[in-house]
Amino acid sequence: MNHDGRLLRAAVLAGIGLGLITPIVIGLWETGRAAFGILPALGQEVASLEPWQALAALPGIGTSLRLTLITGFGSTLLSLLLATGFCAAVHARMRPSAGAQMLTPFLAIPHAAMAVGLAFVLAPSGWIARMLAPLAGWDRPPDIATVHDGWGLALMIGLMVKEVPFLLLVILSALGQIPVARHMAAGRALGYGRGIVWIKIIMPQVWPLIRLPVWVVLAYALSVVDMAIILGPSTPPTLAVAVTRWFTDPDPAMILPASAGAIVQAGIVALAVALMLVAEALGKRLGRWWLRRGGRGLSAEPGLWAASAVTMALMAVGVLAMVSLVVWSLAWRWSYPQILPQSWSLKPWTGAQDGWMRALANTLLLAGATVGLSLALAIAWLEGEDRARRARAPWAEALIYLPLLIPQIGFLYGLNVGFLQIGLSGGIIAVIWAQALFVFPYVMIALSDPWRALDPRVIRVAAALGAGPGRRLWAVKLPMLIRPILTAAAIGVSVSVAQYLPTLFMGAGRIATLTTEAVTLSSGSDRRVTGVYASLQAGLPFAAYLAAFLIPAILHRNRRALTGASAP
Repeated sequence: MNHDGRLLRAAVLAGIGLGLITPIVIGLWETGRAAFGILPALGQEVASLEPWQALAALPGIGTSLRLTLITGFGSTLLSLLLATGFCAAVHARMRPSAGAQMLTPFLAIPHAAMAVGLAFVLAPSGWIARMLAPLAGWDRPPDIATVHDGWGLALMIGLMVKEVPFLLLVILSALGQIPVARHMAAGRALGYGRGIVWIKIIMPQVWPLIRLPVWVVLAYALSVVDMAIILGPSTPPTLAVAVTRWFTDPDPAMILPASAGAIVQAGIVALAVALMLVAEALGKRLGRWWLRRGGRGLSAEPGLWAASAVTMALMAVGVLAMVSLVVWSLAWRWSYPQILPQSWSLKPWTGAQDGWMRALANTLLLAGATVGLSLALAIAWLEGEDRARRARAPWAEALIYLPLLIPQIGFLYGLNVGFLQIGLSGGIIAVIWAQALFVFPYVMIALSDPWRALDPRVIRVAAALGAGPGRRLWAVKLPMLIRPILTAAAIGVSVSVAQYLPTLFMGAGRIATLTTEAVTLSSGSDRRVTGVYASLQAGLPFAAYLAAFLIPAILHRNRRALTGASAP
């Protein structure tokens, strides 16, 4: 059994290495070659620094770098502070299951759909301005740059609306592994306030458990493209958006400075993670000094309640954004400053039916293929570990997180070049392959803990009854883990539906999905059609999560009935 397990584990690792890690390495290599002037398709065969000189000479490059750093670091640090403060304020009164249910809508909705909804809410003619119009005396939209503002504030709000719920879920999960109540009682008995107990005792234990997810959030915030196109500044945009535009410029010579910009983008993320490690080391030293110094410190209660209030406000804005998608998709006449449409219609849906049906079909095909492939790989990996009786090594954890820490714009162009060389670029297979690079890590992370939490005694009983490894997998493990498997699949659907750059680059602009169409339409003038596409984009993950809840409930209904009948 151990021999078979080692073979299965080795086969899965080889497949993941060749299918997921090798493409990233090839993409970075090809992008790096172009960044240093080697692009045979343009007759460039000799390495040079001309792409870097051209990048430095491009107008607005300094502002793009500044916006990237402000929005990326700002949104991540603020989200972490808000999530921590909110957990500290309400953790004692919140059940983890209730918290997860409350956060699910925010986690399920794709970033682009949330950004479109926020644009509907935050725009000068959006819902917030309409609500304030009677108080402010506005009879026309105010001349205020609430979206695409020069400092990227709208983009930061959009990122925080998505990042705070994710970090809340991560922190709540980490708190389940720490005796929070006991620590809090001991700290309060010594005269420390609740906030100081969290800062001095609880968060130092939580941080190692949430370090990697925070890095993922930071890497995404520094390199986001779809949300930045919809909410961020446009003249100039953030670096990731600028690099995307240069790659898609009609002038092929722009590929060289674009490649240099992509390497800069990857370098920014790597430097940001390094800075986080340095800050962590300094924080440990300062924390030890602060603990040894003693003292109760100032009360942190006002800060905790302020963080809770801001977090609830962000969630309220997020709910408005989700509702606004549906409202705009059904609105027919909606003049300013009316809070609700004067007339409703299905014409936005019927008028764009051919377009959204084609995009919906492509989105479903991509989601089904990438999620199925990712689930098969994840189950094979975990089953191989079980049969080999070996826990996951630290390097395997890094392998899973690697695609989430490297900016997509940093290697997707080079990967496209590699796919062109083998004749895959521009087709559905290339897009499935590229999307799987990002779907698999989330599916693997979601399925790992429930798989390892399965009671091993059940498996031993099945083995004692003569069931072989294959039968134990199909007849025992998978049926018992149906809910976690479907939940991981729902998360995979959400990630697949949200993919913008992999679809744009690998599909060569020929494969329209709900996300690519929603991002394109967001810069247009017809909010109703944009609302149709964004509503469908948001609806697919919700449908997947609903199926993940209903299917196990239906399959296990008889089990619950028998349990209830046998209860005294």
